[in-house]
Amino acid sequence: MKRILVPCDFSDPAVQAFKFAAQIASQSKGQITLLNVVEIPVMHDTVLMPVLSFEEAFLKDAKEKAEKNFLKMKERWAKEVKVDYQVVYGATANTIREVAEEIKADVIVMGTHGASGLKEWVIGSNAEKIVRTSSIPVIAIKKQVKGDIKNIVFPITPSLDDENLFQRVKALQYFLKATLHLLFVNTPGVFLRDNVSKPQMEALAKRLLLKDYRIHVYNDLSEEEGIRNFTTEVKADMVALGTHGRRGLNHLLTGSIAEDIVNHLDCPIWTYKMA
Repeated sequence: MKRILVPCDFSDPAVQAFKFAAQIASQSKGQITLLNVVEIPVMHDTVLMPVLSFEEAFLKDAKEKAEKNFLKMKERWAKEVKVDYQVVYGATANTIREVAEEIKADVIVMGTHGASGLKEWVIGSNAEKIVRTSSIPVIAIKKQVKGDIKNIVFPITPSLDDENLFQRVKALQYFLKATLHLLFVNTPGVFLRDNVSKPQMEALAKRLLLKDYRIHVYNDLSEEEGIRNFTTEVKADMVALGTHGRRGLNHLLTGSIAEDIVNHLDCPIWTYKMA
């Protein structure tokens, strides 16, 4: 994880994301790109207003303020880390994806306030949109990350077969020097006996040549509740999830476990969009 993109609106979650990214960059000897996306305000009665002059002044002021804040953040939390800055004008989620591809980022680390209730169903958070659509791994941060990442929960089903996802999670575990907790959530709708699920998970772990791992079968009413409750019980430091990146009506009707977890768990959530 040498090239790290950190979208930043200077909120507390965004600052916490930058601090976490600085820890990663320090360990990997990598670099951070701080990105501030300025969305142009919608203008009304434009016939009577000097629109172009207003926009130019607005954008110049926004860029100057962002760059000053970037410098303060680097001086305070990332003195020994290489950091560059970009202030870009456009739609937030689209711009983040475009810049991530442009700089060939290994990971996007971004803060999120989460979303709940009607807002979650109607518009969600920018982090949720990035999780759903990014081809690059995303780490969503809500609160300050205290200490090292020692335990990672990796929810799977025994039949899951995505070699790219497995190798990326394995690399994440190796980089962080953490214990990997392979988790299968038994639900009323998808139930497997332990003597079926555990041998399958053991076979998967051996095929992947995993080290320092644990296997868990956890019973709950839904997969999301099981992941949340198990993560809380073992006091895990991170959850790693594969997401199918559902869109449109399919996403509205079925939702996405990865997005729900990003919205409702406080620990860092690493996600990767599967093929």
